Amino acid sequence: MTDKETAQQRFLLLNAARGAGTIIMVIGLVLWYTDLLDIGGAPLTGGLIFACGLLLSFVLPTWLARKWRTPPGQ
Repeated sequence: MTDKETAQQRFLLLNAARGAGTIIMVIGLVLWYTDLLDIGGAPLTGGLIFACGLLLSFVLPTWLARKWRTPPGQ
């Protein structure tokens, strides 16, 4: 695999993580504020799902980018 292909795959993975995290956050908000699971919303369930989406959207791409960073000697 060439460097260009590796970079493209990593770029797609970072954006997929951000997109999936955003979708999971929206699902969490829907569960939190609507009567889908419980009358008056389900703040605990929705909040936990929202927090997981937040981590997936912001923390995972940052961690992966730091892990994949080129060493200073190269």
